[in-house]
Amino acid sequence: MSPMGRVFATVALVEALTWAGLLIGMYFKYHAAEPTVIGVRVFGPLHGFAFMAYVVVTVLAAVRLRWPWWAAGLALIAAVPPLVTLPLEWWFRRRGLLAAR
Repeated sequence: MSPMGRVFATVALVEALTWAGLLIGMYFKYHAAEPTVIGVRVFGPLHGFAFMAYVVVTVLAAVRLRWPWWAAGLALIAAVPPLVTLPLEWWFRRRGLLAAR
């Protein structure tokens, strides 16, 4: 795996983890017996930063690793639904899209 591929994999993992934290925080905010907003307050900004970092790193990786247009578009779309960046990163790794060309 190339250094840029490692950065993409790391940021994809962080984006997914902050998504999970935000979802858990939202559960406790809206569905817990004693609602609390601490999870949303912590993971909301963290996920916002992770999302923006993922978008920037995805564009950089697409250019540096010469991804086809469909791979770059799919990687950007994967940031929207919860936890999709992880399986996408695993699939990209198996296809060799995270390796240097």
